[in-house]
Amino acid sequence: MDVTNQTQVSEFIIVGFPDFKGLQTLLFPLLLIIYIFTISGNITIITLICTHCHLHVPLYIFVAILSFLEIWYTAVTIPKMLANLLNNKTISYHGCLLQIYFLHCLGITETYLLTAMAYDRYLAICNPLRYPSIMTPSCCFQLAGLCWFIGLIGPLAQIILLSRLYFCGLNKVEHIFCDFAPLINLSCSDTSLNFAVDFTINAIIICVAFTCIICSYAKILSAVLKISTKEGRKKAFSTCGAHLTVVTLFFGSVAFMYIRLTKSYPANYDRSMAVIYSVLTPMCNPIIYSLRNQEIRELIRKKLSKIM
Repeated sequence: MDVTNQTQVSEFIIVGFPDFKGLQTLLFPLLLIIYIFTISGNITIITLICTHCHLHVPLYIFVAILSFLEIWYTAVTIPKMLANLLNNKTISYHGCLLQIYFLHCLGITETYLLTAMAYDRYLAICNPLRYPSIMTPSCCFQLAGLCWFIGLIGPLAQIILLSRLYFCGLNKVEHIFCDFAPLINLSCSDTSLNFAVDFTINAIIICVAFTCIICSYAKILSAVLKISTKEGRKKAFSTCGAHLTVVTLFFGSVAFMYIRLTKSYPANYDRSMAVIYSVLTPMCNPIIYSLRNQEIRELIRKKLSKIM
């Protein structure tokens, strides 16, 4: 299409939840409560881990970093979703690109942080004698730093290609926030390269991380099955339960959302998947890591008993 005489849009309109127009007065307080719960829950976990020296071990260091990441991850999307429910549906062109970049930057960082946590569990269960000397606090922060680095550079190629597209008057984003696929679908430029690069990068990022996690847990399962006692097997698996639950929630929704075999999916499908990985999964993480972890659960119980 000839775009030389077209006007480039300066802002986008986020359509949001068009099927729930009559329920927006209920959706706003519900989403606000979820957001407050997510932020306060993650801050609670970070505070407990930072203020109790016996939790300064690799498992909990990674949990604290994950909680810190989730605070920023939700801050990228949920405040704008709340504004959308108050009929503030516009976002500037550059604001939209920034939202996409930080959404994917933090999402990729979380993907590889969960991978590093799987490696940590593999070392702890399969190589317990060498584990303290290999997985030191300094090694934890180095692995976390590597995850952040991968996250920072991961979406750059897609963002650069997206910024070169023309948007010829069509500016209604059929989604609950800015993302690659909804914006690419609005463009009047040739988007075949964008879709190819998008699919390739997303597939590589998700498949490499998921393969590493599967390999780690395959070796963990093999090692645990060799433990003779039922109590020993239960104890070994108990340290992996929370992580496996989070991985299933996060990778399941992200894979269905970003590994696309066709150029477009129904808008309601995209919205549903987006709500799962951007709202429900971050909300569940504090619950999962507090309820499925005996030490954190006990600390929360003691703090609540002092308040009561």
